[in-house]
Amino acid sequence: MTRIDTDILISGGGVAGLTAAAAFGSAGFSVVCVDPSPPVTAADDDGADLRTTAFLHPSIPVLQAAGLWARLEPHAAALQVMRIIDAGGAEPEPRIIKDFDAADLSDLPFGWNLPNWLLRREMVARLAELPNVDFRPGTATQSLLARETEALVGLSDGTKLRARLVIGADGRNSTVRQALGIPVETIRYGQKALAFAVTHPVPHNNVSTEIHRSGGPFTLVPLPDRDGKPCSAVVWMETGPEVARLQALPQPEFEAAMNLRSCHILGPLTLASRLTAWPIISQIADRMAGERTALIAEAAHVVPPIGAQGLNMSLADLRVLLDLAQAAPDQIGSAAMLDRYHRSRHWEVQARLRGIDVLNRASMMGAQGLRDLRATALNALYSVAPVRKTLMRAGLGVR
Repeated sequence: MTRIDTDILISGGGVAGLTAAAAFGSAGFSVVCVDPSPPVTAADDDGADLRTTAFLHPSIPVLQAAGLWARLEPHAAALQVMRIIDAGGAEPEPRIIKDFDAADLSDLPFGWNLPNWLLRREMVARLAELPNVDFRPGTATQSLLARETEALVGLSDGTKLRARLVIGADGRNSTVRQALGIPVETIRYGQKALAFAVTHPVPHNNVSTEIHRSGGPFTLVPLPDRDGKPCSAVVWMETGPEVARLQALPQPEFEAAMNLRSCHILGPLTLASRLTAWPIISQIADRMAGERTALIAEAAHVVPPIGAQGLNMSLADLRVLLDLAQAAPDQIGSAAMLDRYHRSRHWEVQARLRGIDVLNRASMMGAQGLRDLRATALNALYSVAPVRKTLMRAGLGVR
């Protein structure tokens, strides 16, 4: 049996957990990061996460401090404009088009978009450069005993760890959160999201587009060109039964359905990857910290994929936690530090979750009268410049 001491044990090797390991490792802390499943780092491998992540520009300093942004930036597609299209009329065609341009706020894009499988590849490579980070893919957290002065953690490979701080980044069904006995509030929408990539003849010009009709948004997010053709990631949210129906269609019929739903705004879309489906929920933990333990990312909060909020909220968790650790390294994992972390993040997370819940319910509207009301509200909010800028700043998480 191996026994080791470490500053930080990170349970979870998804994008949030890997980023946390790189960030704390780059800051000089000793880190062990574990995940029961080795990360899939190639798009064509079984289990590859074909979703994409848009890093909004307030998240970039976190990636830079972690030594990650220099690796990621060459693969990223900028998001200069967020376009919202209401296609809720009798026929699936645009009737209101509104552009939110990052140039109205600053000389930076809203953010940059990258495939999740590529993020894992580059993050794993970064961890290999850090001698104070021990990444253990294929290893699970099996037990957690938190005490006032330390956390004792048992791993599936027989290792026993003593850590000053445990970070639960192990997803919506977090083992760490369950070990702490922290309850969650969950909202189920009866939706799933299809995630896949497409090519198209019309350049996206760094415009991310959400098309609203019913069932949920159909979102096209810029990616770098593929085989010389403009390329976008698609997140298509629909009811569970409709997603099952779409997945079962032969490719020509699926492409016909997605082209109808896209309103042909980028010309005919051609499927460029396999389809993956993800359940849509909202979820928030009652607390984001326990004794010697902090919860981040989906262990603490889950939101529908609207407005690029999910992982950027996770990096905001990480930013606060890292700032607190660096401000008082001798207090890392203390009750005072973790209480400050919870109070700093939980209220904002609650507010964002409520806002995204409202947007998602609006996007699901099926009755024609309600869809008309949604279009009227979009037109009114966009038309008032101060309101439009306030909404953009709120989406970025800046004041």
